[in-house]
Amino acid sequence: MSTTTSPATTDNARAVTELWYTRCPVPAASGLAIPKGWFDDEFAADGITVASLRASRSTAVRESHFDHTQPDSFRQGGNIPPIWTRSRGSDVRLIGLSWAEQYQAIVALPESGIDGPQDLAGKRFGRTRHVNDQIDFWHASALRGLTHALNAAGLTLDDVELVDLDESEPYLPAHEQSHSGSLFGAYTNRRLQSAEVLALIRGEVDAVYIAGGRGPDLEALAGVRRVFDIEAQEDPRTRISNIAPVALTVSGALLDDRPDLVARYVATTIRAARWAATAPVEARRILAHEVGIAEDFVLPGYPREMHANLEPSLDDDLVAAIESQQAFLLEHGYIENGFDVREWIDEGPLTEARKLVAADPA
Repeated sequence: MSTTTSPATTDNARAVTELWYTRCPVPAASGLAIPKGWFDDEFAADGITVASLRASRSTAVRESHFDHTQPDSFRQGGNIPPIWTRSRGSDVRLIGLSWAEQYQAIVALPESGIDGPQDLAGKRFGRTRHVNDQIDFWHASALRGLTHALNAAGLTLDDVELVDLDESEPYLPAHEQSHSGSLFGAYTNRRLQSAEVLALIRGEVDAVYIAGGRGPDLEALAGVRRVFDIEAQEDPRTRISNIAPVALTVSGALLDDRPDLVARYVATTIRAARWAATAPVEARRILAHEVGIAEDFVLPGYPREMHANLEPSLDDDLVAAIESQQAFLLEHGYIENGFDVREWIDEGPLTEARKLVAADPA
């Protein structure tokens, strides 16, 4: 892991007038700080505008949510897209991780005859394949969830029939512009697994992987049952997913040129995470909107005191989870090139951010 230089501003520091952010519809500290206006407040006195990628009309700018090509930008969300981006040689730095527990399960209809993971042998497992997206994080997530279930029963991928369900609709639909709006709304989130859910109901597949708030939603809608509850497994390595851990990344040039701004951004996420731990009801209400689900689905969709575990860190177990995720993506062909995860990480912003928060926690 590397460490940046001091975050102090120098006279010849590159002038920055615009910072960009994006976040996934997952429990994350930035998803609290953004609707509360805390990033705007932090940088207003500097004359710096802080805006969502959704504020741009450009498709390329919005797509930076996945490939992190937009200069001077931050991203907090699922770990698969930034791993994919870094594997392609892009200068994006990993500066924080947090573990967002979520509903994760392999589910089937009651009449399927599947009572446990051992019954998946010979069954059809459905997963959506997004044919018009750069990185199909959901396809990879479903495969990893299935692998966890099969391993528990002493089975392998050769023991099931994998059914790909092609989806031409991209992850990022065209939306109206918004200064702080998320790229993903409730409509988009609800459609994420529509191909799998419909195939399951029609009897075209026998089981699918479900995660997050869509889990309790589908249980209520279709009466599916968990045939392997991934979230209930005690070994955290079994619960590694696209959002476990959540990754906070930043444009490399911004970190090199203005480490002071990066440290202040990270400090704001730390303050937001600590606020959430003291205000669980309001935090869950905001996260329900961010994730695009009914508030009633927050607790079953994101259990284990989720609101109290949003502060970014670079603890060894979280870094090891990213190493495990990279190895999985490489093994199954989702990325072509491996890299040293620990060399990818820059500890400097988090170290300096903690000092800023200690000096001024408000």
